Amino acid sequence: MKKVKRALAMAGVVVLAGMYGITLIAAVMATPVAKDFFKASLLATLMVPILIYVYLLVYRLITGKGQEKEEGPEKKR
Repeated sequence: MKKVKRALAMAGVVVLAGMYGITLIAAVMATPVAKDFFKASLLATLMVPILIYVYLLVYRLITGKGQEKEEGPEKKR
């Protein structure tokens, strides 16, 4: 599972870097659609990390992973 998470994280980095590159290229282009490319890329650059965070949060809530297990009073120290 650790290798899968690492691979997905690397894919996310590549996707975000690509979106940053597209945003930069669209910002300096002088074509009529450059403004639309820039807006779409900027929106995707903001929304992709937010959606990934929400997905991970919902996954943790559904599966119960990442929560501390309750201990009895005799085990706490």
